Amino acid sequence: MLATLMYGPGDVRCEAVDDPKLLKPTDAIIKLSATCICGSDLWPYRGLQPTDGPAHMGHEYCGVVVEVGSEVKTVRPGQFVVGSFCISDNTCPHCRFGFHSSCVQREFMSGAQAPFARVPLADGTLVATAELPSADLIPHLLATSDVLGTGWYAADAANVGEGSTVVVVGDGAVGLMGVLAAKEMGAARIIAMSRHAARQKLATEFGATDIVAERGEEGVARIKDLTGGVGADSVLECVGTQQSMTQAIACSRPGGSIGYVGVPHGVTFEGEAMFFAQRRMLGGPAPVRRFLPDLIDRVLAGRIKPGKVFDLKLPLSEVAEGYRAMDERRAIKTLITV
Repeated sequence: MLATLMYGPGDVRCEAVDDPKLLKPTDAIIKLSATCICGSDLWPYRGLQPTDGPAHMGHEYCGVVVEVGSEVKTVRPGQFVVGSFCISDNTCPHCRFGFHSSCVQREFMSGAQAPFARVPLADGTLVATAELPSADLIPHLLATSDVLGTGWYAADAANVGEGSTVVVVGDGAVGLMGVLAAKEMGAARIIAMSRHAARQKLATEFGATDIVAERGEEGVARIKDLTGGVGADSVLECVGTQQSMTQAIACSRPGGSIGYVGVPHGVTFEGEAMFFAQRRMLGGPAPVRRFLPDLIDRVLAGRIKPGKVFDLKLPLSEVAEGYRAMDERRAIKTLITV
């Protein structure tokens, strides 16, 4: 089959590889209905994260089960499934506590930018739908696998609730999903920090009540102005840079909560400043498996349409262009047909 391989910074290729096979009795093989490029894939693409290429790319996926190992009990061939980018058994103490992304058997999904993929720990990782979904639902279900689940976790970690004032730092796909999540959780005011017209428009469609284009100290001052000098109850940090984290902390009110899901690159904290800032912080890789059943139900009920975040659709053979488009900010998120 053809699959996506990253050989190094800026070097993504669609090449022939062996079809995946069951390696353990807890594995499943799925035929993907669609896949996509994640913003986190851009870190190694830009040379900001070490790679040991050629690396098999792709960790967002949904599709139909074609084969299962002898110990798999909860999914079967022919079922449509969605899985998390974090592989988990769904039974360990951390999974039972809701943090599947810290599962004692944790692995990170790879190789999903391809027509077929092997999913380890299938029983704990995959969630099946009752019926095969219609084609128009595929992009929305694919989004639940990571980008929506991560944005949802950012809002959950930031304690977004009914009547909350929320600031979302980052207007990439995860930040936009954070806006959607905050709206679903009942936030009264959602301030999206964005200076790109297309992303501002989508943020508004997802539920943003205000747009702030300024960044840095000017951005913080604008947030304080909008909140009567108080700051936000909840801040979603969806980038992972020092600037975005500093901005997130400064936009939060004392006693407020920051949910940070941007993979940190060069982020540091000063202990005394954090001590007196009095902010709550929770983040890390999103425990998407915790949220998947609920998110899938919302999609199937037509309540949310997270697939709108895909603004570029390409065949697998053109996956390199998908990376270039996202790197150059010509696309928010690329859906890959297989």
